[in-house]
Amino acid sequence: MRFGFDIDDTLINLREHAFNLYKRKLNQALSREDYLSIQRVEIHEPFGLTDEEGKELWNNSLETIYFTDCPPFPSAVETLQGLAREGHEIFYITARPKGHRERTIKWMSDQGFPVLDSNFYYGMKDHEKIHIIKELSLDYYVDDKPAVLETLSDTTVQLIVKDQSYNQELHLPRLTAWKDFNRLVMGL
Repeated sequence: MRFGFDIDDTLINLREHAFNLYKRKLNQALSREDYLSIQRVEIHEPFGLTDEEGKELWNNSLETIYFTDCPPFPSAVETLQGLAREGHEIFYITARPKGHRERTIKWMSDQGFPVLDSNFYYGMKDHEKIHIIKELSLDYYVDDKPAVLETLSDTTVQLIVKDQSYNQELHLPRLTAWKDFNRLVMGL
């Protein structure tokens, strides 16, 4: 089978990692509950930042956010390694900027994710992912963002939403823990 995966907040816990970096950088003692209560993808509001200030902080922090010690979600690496061992094709489809391609592939590989250079797609806007996903004729695609998954609703790909606080309104098969991925797929 052909599996497609978003990276950030689907395979790795990027938002919470960035939230913790912001806490240190802005010297604010916010709690994990503050993080979990955020109802949108952007994480700057609990810090008292405007959308413009939040975007600027995010863009100025990308190197630190993307390439430091951001943890994969528990069992994500092992799940994808298992899929690869079973002979399934794995594709990564990320909106990360073009200039981060090689470092992202290396970082993913260093974490243990099975990455083939030819199966790594990057540098598109979220709404442009649909074109790549359709071209690849994926059997399954996993993402966290409602805007991405909603653009795919008229395709034949089986969609799975990686559970996040900001995507609760989606009525799709929901992945809350990577250890349950194989069971979820078998049930679809």
